[in-house]
Amino acid sequence: MEIGVVGKPNVGKSTFFSAATLVDVDIANYPFTTIDANVGVTYAIVEHPCKELGCTPNPQNYEYKDGKALIPIKIIDVAGLVPGAHEGRGLGNKFLDDLRMASALIHVIDATGKTDAEGNPTDHHDPIEDIEFLEREIDYWIYGILHKNWDKFSKRIKLQHLKLAQAIADQLTGIGITEEDAFEAIHRLGLDEDPTKWSEEDIMAFVRELRKVNKPIIIAANKADAAADAQIERLIKKGKSRGYIVIPTSAAAELTLRKAAKAGFIDYVSGRSDFKIIKKMSPKQEKALGLIKEKVLNRFGSTGVQDVINTATFELLKLIPVYPVEDEHKLTDQFGNVLPHVHLLPKTSTPRDLAYKVHTDLGKTFLYAVNARTHRRVGEDYELEFNDIIKIVATAR
Repeated sequence: MEIGVVGKPNVGKSTFFSAATLVDVDIANYPFTTIDANVGVTYAIVEHPCKELGCTPNPQNYEYKDGKALIPIKIIDVAGLVPGAHEGRGLGNKFLDDLRMASALIHVIDATGKTDAEGNPTDHHDPIEDIEFLEREIDYWIYGILHKNWDKFSKRIKLQHLKLAQAIADQLTGIGITEEDAFEAIHRLGLDEDPTKWSEEDIMAFVRELRKVNKPIIIAANKADAAADAQIERLIKKGKSRGYIVIPTSAAAELTLRKAAKAGFIDYVSGRSDFKIIKKMSPKQEKALGLIKEKVLNRFGSTGVQDVINTATFELLKLIPVYPVEDEHKLTDQFGNVLPHVHLLPKTSTPRDLAYKVHTDLGKTFLYAVNARTHRRVGEDYELEFNDIIKIVATAR
């Protein structure tokens, strides 16, 4: 799974990426600072089962801190976007190529409205326009790929009695479209199974729906601490009317807090509404942290960065954390490690899906599972729940 951080130049996109990953990137007050995509690891943070069960975990593929599981997620900071990207304008081709396989997109906008469509400083720009133009660029990008040779393509599907969703997925596999994505978009719109009957409007409507299914977007309203309350409320309301979650964000504040924590000056975990000073610092540093507490944490409850990542993971992508174990009583693997591994799976996943995630052979030889919380046997039709702890029982090979 990969989450893309997108947006026009100079809105704090790379600052958001750096705050989420602590990867040093070029951050400057001019367009196209990011040319080559920056790739890093961020974390979805959730309550750990051990907090409830009174155990101490031995994490192997995640981190554990203060009763929280920090689950690693790949995140990519792509080149800045400007209108006309799908035609190759700006770094458009590079931008679109970088987000091909992204499962979800974090769209960073300037909540203050002080960055124009090209990424240059201004005093009067509506950030809602940025949301609309990102939609258009992605839609026209997908449309351009699908519409090419549409007449021949649609006739071949009809004449050869091909599965429509599968044929479309094969055409768009290079941008991460699956048969399930295509099927869902077709049936959401009630489109005819015969693509030769699709109008230009049908194709465009399908592309828009496909983008919503395959590239769901969350809005990070960055620089929120410099925006008026009325502006923030307007962005949240307008975003909601377009089907988006909008979260007030201060990437600069999060980056400062995470760097201070890394240097040992404060105790801070991303997503918290406060921090604790644990090491003496200069008056200037204390003042800077005090301003962050007053203008960001007290006002919004957090910097918003972690909220964006968690919401993208658990609400947009509808993933749940599940912990596989070998001993359902001790909650350990074969080496005695307590809850060593966690896997993020779609909400509708079953124990067999988890078995395949652990190892292909385990999926193939799956017999049944045991819910470690209830100690009850569950079949392959059981729907996994958030923070389930599951033992897989398989046949010997």
